[in-house]
Amino acid sequence: MCGVVGAVSHRDIVPLLIDGLKRLEYRGYDSSGIAVNVGDEIRRVRRVGRVTEMEAAVLAEGLHGSAGIGHTRWATHGGVTEPNAHPHISNGRIAIVHNGIIENHEEKRAELIAQGYEFSSQTDTEVVAHLIDFYDQQSHDLFDAVRRAVRELHGAYAICVMALDRPQELVAARMGCPLLIGLGNDENFVASDVSAILSATRRVMFMEEGDVVRLTREGVDITDQNGTPVQRDIRESEVSLASLELGPYSHFMQKEIHEQPKALSDTIDAVLGAGFSPAVFGDDSGRLAAAEGVKILACGTSYYAGLTAKYWIEAIAGLPCSVEVASEYRYRDAYVNPAHLIVTLSQSGETLDTMEALKRARELGHRTALSICNVSESAIPRASDLVFYTRAGAEIGVASTKAFTTQLVALFTLAITLGKQRGRVDAEAEAGYLEALRYLPGSVQHALNLEPQISSWAQAFASKQHALFLGRGVHYPIALEGALKLKEITYIHAEAYPAGELKHGPLALVDSDMPVVVIAPKDTLLEKVKSNMQEVRARGGELFVFADLDSQFSDSDCVHVIRTPRHVGILSPIVHTIPVQLLAYHVALAKGTDVDKPRNLAKSVTVE
Repeated sequence: MCGVVGAVSHRDIVPLLIDGLKRLEYRGYDSSGIAVNVGDEIRRVRRVGRVTEMEAAVLAEGLHGSAGIGHTRWATHGGVTEPNAHPHISNGRIAIVHNGIIENHEEKRAELIAQGYEFSSQTDTEVVAHLIDFYDQQSHDLFDAVRRAVRELHGAYAICVMALDRPQELVAARMGCPLLIGLGNDENFVASDVSAILSATRRVMFMEEGDVVRLTREGVDITDQNGTPVQRDIRESEVSLASLELGPYSHFMQKEIHEQPKALSDTIDAVLGAGFSPAVFGDDSGRLAAAEGVKILACGTSYYAGLTAKYWIEAIAGLPCSVEVASEYRYRDAYVNPAHLIVTLSQSGETLDTMEALKRARELGHRTALSICNVSESAIPRASDLVFYTRAGAEIGVASTKAFTTQLVALFTLAITLGKQRGRVDAEAEAGYLEALRYLPGSVQHALNLEPQISSWAQAFASKQHALFLGRGVHYPIALEGALKLKEITYIHAEAYPAGELKHGPLALVDSDMPVVVIAPKDTLLEKVKSNMQEVRARGGELFVFADLDSQFSDSDCVHVIRTPRHVGILSPIVHTIPVQLLAYHVALAKGTDVDKPRNLAKSVTVE
């Protein structure tokens, strides 16, 4: 959530700032702005709404400059208003953009008011601007002023600052929120995501916790908060600009749903090359073999991937597995077995709650942590002992699709690897599991071919206020994921339950206005699911059933059936994810909601 971009260059950087903010729109925001140092003043344009509205105002003002900062804001402190939008300016001389939350802002605000500072916004960010100005007036050294200011901040931040009297200098700092430096020729950049600067450079340095960086056209200097110089590796970004473009698709979510066969194939290739080996996770010292159990920490969609993995890990590896909501785990006194493997799931690798949960697990004594992540060199993998990088490519749509299914492949690989190490998976079984992975992308493509049939259901949902999703066993988390997708992008209230729980409460909600989506693969629980469906029909409910090709279902009044490919066995949850994603997408189209930027939500959740 929120996006930062800044540049100091030999050329006009306004077009680059605007392009960067457009590429950061996927993170979620409600206002945007840029500020440019033009020598005799810092000129600023801010607007509530989309970046295009701010861009039109910039063009109308003829704004130009060779050093500047930009921001897309997702409101936390203070409402969605132009005075609360970034950049914020202190005394006409210090401009700042900021991601994160400053927890002690009220205390600092009171101190600064006592010093004579006046506030024009409700934000915690303006506190930081005034605090930096306070120290800069003492030292006349922006680099030093930022270091002194951030030492007093409690919370999470990624900031970029410029001063009127240093027109060719930016200073950036991070703690808890992602920030990186881009290196160019006679120009340098700062951004919260590499996508914002890809049009200018691929050479990047990832800032670490506590880093403070000074950028000029000639180079960058990095220190810790106390001024001690530090070094960071220069890396070449592998993200392609093409992956950030829509191409023939109407929305990024649609594009990313259809990219899943390739994303899965790319992720599976690493497994096919090495087999179910600990080397796939970077384990060359027996850490996985030593695990006595597994604890998965995740949020949102990733949490549902973890719930699916619990079925696989316990059934195949014979190890106890618990799945925790990261935002809850970090604040409770949990049972600890230091020999339990900690597994964190995060698409971005920067999810604050998951990162803090990992820190909590370390504090409690857990010895080994494995990160499953889609973004190389992000914070959570760097803080982990073992890493599995999914190869989903850039995911722009706020509602996660291909990141979820590739996480499932990674977790399935973990389950088989742990089972193999414990003698529960022999050579014949391993070969069968590898064959299942080989066929998975093709099965997913077959499921994608059902899109026209699924879209025909959309109008039946578009006028509804509520929906119910049912699944059993390993498909129950897929029902949860389907309900989440419908909520996220259509704003229809949706809930998911294990189908056997209907009679324990949810059945009271069922009537002709409550569509019920059922995931009904041809597995050992199919007959139980059919009985649950009869409970719905007896109460006048309308059923929408995703069944396997070889399941014995037929359409009738108020029972609508779409058949996914023939049952693919243990990987069936991944295939059945595709229809619920497509259903949510087409219902959103029917309702006319903003598919890629649903209200109130952000892609990368870097605040509590």
